[in-house]
Amino acid sequence: MSAQADRKTENLPQWKQEEVDELKALIESYESVGIVGIAGIPSKQLQDMRRDLHGTAELRVSRNTLQVRALESAGLDDLVEEIEGQVGLIGTNDNPFALYKELEASKTPAPINEGEVAPNDIVIPEGDTGVDPGPFVGELQSIGANARIEDGSIQVMEDSTVLSAGEEVSADLANVLNELGIEPKEVGLDLRAVVAEGVLFDPEDLDIDIEAYESDVQTAAARARNLSLNAPFPTATTAPTLIAKATGEAKSLGLQAAIEDEELMPDLVSKADAQLRALAAQIDDEEALPEELQGVEAPAAEAAADEGEDESEADQDTESDADDDTDDDDEDDGDGAEGLGAMFG
Repeated sequence: MSAQADRKTENLPQWKQEEVDELKALIESYESVGIVGIAGIPSKQLQDMRRDLHGTAELRVSRNTLQVRALESAGLDDLVEEIEGQVGLIGTNDNPFALYKELEASKTPAPINEGEVAPNDIVIPEGDTGVDPGPFVGELQSIGANARIEDGSIQVMEDSTVLSAGEEVSADLANVLNELGIEPKEVGLDLRAVVAEGVLFDPEDLDIDIEAYESDVQTAAARARNLSLNAPFPTATTAPTLIAKATGEAKSLGLQAAIEDEELMPDLVSKADAQLRALAAQIDDEEALPEELQGVEAPAAEAAADEGEDESEADQDTESDADDDTDDDDEDDGDGAEGLGAMFG
């Protein structure tokens, strides 16, 4: 803190100094500190929000000048420019993404009053208003809604945009919306910025599609696994598959080369027996064959002769598994997004 800031702090009345100290203590006691807008939130509703945040975050509202002093004293100058209008300090040990998600989820619909600026386009939906025929149909038409009397009630014939985002709400529009029970705005704590571990996050940085993000990570994990298998580059995840693939290739080579290995002997004998039976099936003169080979049918012999090739095909299936992105996406769904829960709360 600069000498000038020191002098300003020293000149504060006692109660203001105590308030700054409490705000600074709040700032320094949490891993993430942010600024939230509280404009338009009734006092009772604000108290309810503060209570709902208990155990997750702490909200403190004070004079803007005192909040500025506390932020500067704590070295969070990046947040000072967000101190404008009705704002408060919020601190949490959750990460900024979790904080933003919680604050957005806590917002509730609310009516909009005359003179307020529309946060988004205000639309009166198509359908029966439930209002009996009378002057109200003229009020609807005066604000730009396509309305008329039909089937004994006032009907809006199509979705009607009666005010664009950023425009000011008139008294007539506010009355119509109130009559129809339309609540076009949301009331809640509006996170303006938050600092965590020295990094400043804006709402745009925090407003992400978590499901899409998880899907991207899962896809990246699956493709990394495929690259590792095809390289081949052994890792803790891919080593078992690489070993199984190598074992299959070695066995296939041993069978094709007829290498007399103890583990291959049963398969070599089966292969030789199949080849013998296939050959016997081609001999028309059964009397020329030993008794045990007489009556051998060609289809069965051909299937047996292909038994050795099945080993090679099984090995190819292992390679195909390494090249199949879809299978890997399914297999790595759990591994690819591991730890994202901690990131997003």
